[in-house]
Amino acid sequence: MTTKTVRQAAPAKINLTLHVTGQRNDGYHLLDSLVMFTELGDVLSAAESDTLTLTIDGPFGANLCASDDNLVLRAARAFGIDRGAAITLTKNLPIASGIGGGSADAAATLFALSQLWETPLPDWDIIMSLGADVGVCMSTELTRMSGIGDKVDLVGPTPPIDVLLVNPRVEVPTPSVFKALPHKSNPPMPDEMPSPFHTNAWLIWLADQRNDLQAPAIQAAPVIADVLDSLGYQNGCQLARMSGSGATCFAIFKDAASCRAAATALSSVHPDWWVQATTQAAT
Repeated sequence: MTTKTVRQAAPAKINLTLHVTGQRNDGYHLLDSLVMFTELGDVLSAAESDTLTLTIDGPFGANLCASDDNLVLRAARAFGIDRGAAITLTKNLPIASGIGGGSADAAATLFALSQLWETPLPDWDIIMSLGADVGVCMSTELTRMSGIGDKVDLVGPTPPIDVLLVNPRVEVPTPSVFKALPHKSNPPMPDEMPSPFHTNAWLIWLADQRNDLQAPAIQAAPVIADVLDSLGYQNGCQLARMSGSGATCFAIFKDAASCRAAATALSSVHPDWWVQATTQAAT
């Protein structure tokens, strides 16, 4: 008898912008962020089984523990039903790198088990209880995320983008980055945004936005500034910025050839960095 198996992509999340607009009395920060997802990411598979288990492999699998508090297993338990599944997470993304790997893994788990178990997804409040970024990872469209991450507005399909991701293989603790942010109430993004398919106007608009966590992250890990400088020097680079709370940075290139050339050049000069050329995720 063939065992049913479901395979689900967990795309990397890039914060194209990240404006910190305030802080609530309970300590949660208010954000305004434009998010895209990439073809590159982790991969999750779930197969029929009598018990719930998690196996982790892949290039960064050794850095992650399959304990009960792993976000994948927490997502599985969020269904509130006593069902088994043999889950395998192939960890292709660096850990704690500002590109939503754990949250995307949780979202992929929800989709995979919903299909495997033929049961509806948990309620939105339950999904959000898994983590502030899990909700936004429930879609691969270009998305505006605000509030504490609980308000998700789909913008539409992401235009074709050639993007280079670079992580200097340092971890920057998110709480310390937020703590080092000198001003917690900063302007949000403008209400109006050019169509992402009007490439030049959209890139000009994007360049006028910010990642408010970039400066405090550089204070914690100065190598991030080296990454941004290295990306900015590459031919065809149209925008270089840090994603999330770091340390992964991204650069948007004018075409795939210049993006791949930059990946080759940076990998040669910095063999210790994680360097990956990719494009937008399918919607």
